[in-house]
Amino acid sequence: MDIRLDDLSCQQVQDLLAAHLAGMQQNSPPDSVYALDISGLLVPSVSVWTAWDSDDLMGIGALKQLSSRVGEIKSMRTAARHLRKGVGVALLDHIIAEAQQRGYRRLSLETGSGPEFDAALSLYRKRGFENGEPFDDYVSSDFNQFLHLEL
Repeated sequence: MDIRLDDLSCQQVQDLLAAHLAGMQQNSPPDSVYALDISGLLVPSVSVWTAWDSDDLMGIGALKQLSSRVGEIKSMRTAARHLRKGVGVALLDHIIAEAQQRGYRRLSLETGSGPEFDAALSLYRKRGFENGEPFDDYVSSDFNQFLHLEL
């Protein structure tokens, strides 16, 4: 598996991001969809990495800088044909290492509730993320959850 910094110009990447956004819209209340579209990921405060097996896209993950000490994980998604192959773990570990290298003290993320989110929640908790308070501009609801990892 090759993890690369990505500029989002590849059609495979754009298609996976579109599937990610559609999945979030399908499995979340309308006012609780915080997934970024391509324009939201192309801002200077966001870095995006993709995981590849040769020329086959396996997954995507992004890190948004909230401050000089805090980052947010965004747009974690594994391509359906690559589920259960360790793609999410590899991308998450890569993002955690990058956050540490940048000197961040905390990584945070927002995600949903329900069966569609169980695998992601399990992954984050295995890496030490714990439930906590809303951060940045997020507002708490019965649906969303906020997880944090002190680095």
